[in-house]
Amino acid sequence: MAKFLEDARILSNMNFAPDLWSLRLQAPRMAAAIKPGQFVKIDLGESGHILRRPLSVYQADLKAGEIELLYQVVGSGTRLMSAWRPGETRSLLGPLGMPWPVPEGTRRALLIGGGIGTAPLALLDQQLKADPAITVTMVQAAQTAERLVARGFFERTVDTWLCATDDGSAGACGLITVPLEELLATQHFDVAYVCGPEVMQAPVARLCAQHGLRCYVSLERRMACGIGACAGCVVKTTSGLKGVCMLGPIFDAEEVCWDDNVASRVR
Repeated sequence: MAKFLEDARILSNMNFAPDLWSLRLQAPRMAAAIKPGQFVKIDLGESGHILRRPLSVYQADLKAGEIELLYQVVGSGTRLMSAWRPGETRSLLGPLGMPWPVPEGTRRALLIGGGIGTAPLALLDQQLKADPAITVTMVQAAQTAERLVARGFFERTVDTWLCATDDGSAGACGLITVPLEELLATQHFDVAYVCGPEVMQAPVARLCAQHGLRCYVSLERRMACGIGACAGCVVKTTSGLKGVCMLGPIFDAEEVCWDDNVASRVR
């Protein structure tokens, strides 16, 4: 897939929950080219940060030529991003990675999102709902109700929306696997799509496998180049090491070696 650089103008940069931000950019070429599940790398400017930051695309408005990125402030780079102001320009590299696949014959899709990882499911939701024959169910998880990313969007657009929060402030109290297990025990789905922390994705993938449900996951890794040259973002799979930036971030859950990958992420 073709990749390019585009100078994008910042339209807004807003804090919508603790440490969670929405960055809206004027980027007509990227808005026209991006596919659900792909991501971009954004230049942090003259800040001493050499490497671009990879961010999934939450929304893309082809008509307006705009994209929206959601990010969480977790380090010096994203903290710098939170100080950006409308009118400034940043360089984007993309579209990067492979998009979410939609198996032929899909009629009932299940979206499963955790934390800020919920963001790349939004464009997929729009793609699926463009087909009137497809129904979409979503199960979303976060620490608290206010941290349910894009909750309003998903509640409006999916056919059925469920959630779980760590503190019980919305939906089921506890892990996302609780409402998910009840759902899979009573309903049939053709495919599941999962994005969030890998410590969440691993048990979700196992649960889907137990129910014979095909499952795709979106993995996250630290990326230096974003084009497969540095091998810094490899993930262990049943067919060897694969670079997340080029062969991912979307993987069939059955090919991911969860025990090895999750262990390496939580050390």
